Amino acid sequence: MRDGLEFRFATELRIIAGRRLGGYAAVFGVSADIGGRFKETIRPGAFRATLAAGADVVLLVDHDPARLLARTASGTLRLSEDPKGLAFEADVPRTQLGNDMLALAERRDLGGMSIGFRVAAGGDAWPSPDTRELRAVQLAEISIAQAWPAYPDTTIALRSRGELVGAPIDPAARRRLLDLL
Repeated sequence: MRDGLEFRFATELRIIAGRRLGGYAAVFGVSADIGGRFKETIRPGAFRATLAAGADVVLLVDHDPARLLARTASGTLRLSEDPKGLAFEADVPRTQLGNDMLALAERRDLGGMSIGFRVAAGGDAWPSPDTRELRAVQLAEISIAQAWPAYPDTTIALRSRGELVGAPIDPAARRRLLDLL
């Protein structure tokens, strides 16, 4: 946790025609094992207040503020909530970092997406001591995760000319790798 932010890895990332990345930064209803301490699920509507407030959310690489790719305030990052989760689309800059991220996405080398957030007052519930539901969070950033995402249903895909290519990452293999960290 940095500056009170919590970080969670999740879902999918793809290249959309041109220099745009898109996918889901978070998926609703998918249980994630958070460091072996508890299971966590994000509920629909969890990002509604952040999106309605027009908060400036940034797209980073590995939660590093020095590795900025896009932001909502400039219009280069677009976020929306739909029945599946928190969807995003970003215009990738013509910088070395932007070029690197597009090249890694094209090769399907990236691990997935992640979110950095604070839980809003009363924004979580604990149905049991080892189960947490996120119902309202203050989203600060979304990040491209270059290595291993924590959410079990993470997928990385490449979309080019409207065609989706790629396969889900094996959740059992990911868990084995995370256990090594």
